[in-house]
Amino acid sequence: MDEKSFLSEYSIENYERPSVTTDIAVFALRYEENENYRLNSSKKLSILLIKRGEYPFKGMWALPGGFLRKGETVEECAVREIFEETSVKPLSLISAGVFSKPDRDPRGWIISNAFASVIGKAEKNPEAGDDAADAQWFDVTFERTDESMYRLKLVYEDTELLSVLSERKTSFGKIFFEADEKSMLAFDHAEIIASSLAELRQRAKNFDVIFDFLPEKFTLTELQSVQEAITNISVTPANFRRKISGYVSETDEYTQGDGHRPARLYKRNNL
Repeated sequence: MDEKSFLSEYSIENYERPSVTTDIAVFALRYEENENYRLNSSKKLSILLIKRGEYPFKGMWALPGGFLRKGETVEECAVREIFEETSVKPLSLISAGVFSKPDRDPRGWIISNAFASVIGKAEKNPEAGDDAADAQWFDVTFERTDESMYRLKLVYEDTELLSVLSERKTSFGKIFFEADEKSMLAFDHAEIIASSLAELRQRAKNFDVIFDFLPEKFTLTELQSVQEAITNISVTPANFRRKISGYVSETDEYTQGDGHRPARLYKRNNL
């Protein structure tokens, strides 16, 4: 039997198939102006969540996402779902893993392809669309509480969503997170957010992705503050400048009119 004959007799209907979705952790920086105009505005890492307008988990906060359509790639699905539910267009998509626990979705066997995404600056009042009842930016805190436990806190005004997660390793060494039953997010989205943050932090440490949060030209102080906001690790300016030197180039331009001493602007090298 040749391949053409084999395929003519092959029936994919003989095998059970899961539904496929994408879930997207969209990150941005929220700027808080300091009362002292001489100080730079502080930056907080934020994540975009939607409030579910339909069952299951109706009324709970979740990541934007949805089902793969016929003819789409998972990346195309992710970009479409973000825009349909929040009117936001992402600058990048970073794979954050595949989530395939058989019971992760009460509707049935549904596998999620998860992504982390960056849009730069968090604009106020994102527009909810599709089946989302609301969409808001939540400030993110993700801290290790002991050797293998983490605390995820997402805050928007008076709304605070808490999840406690344990860090686990598969038999082949891959790290994943497992949320306790008291997670205040829909589905397994606390686990997806934790995995997305871990991926984002690792890339930020290696001076990747941090440039996506800034305009084409920036100061080194701004660049350092972005890395620190993502990783939650402070470094000395001298140490940061030494490590970043191979990734950026000076321009002939300086900051103007912001109440601070003019600072030289830099741009990313084309590596």
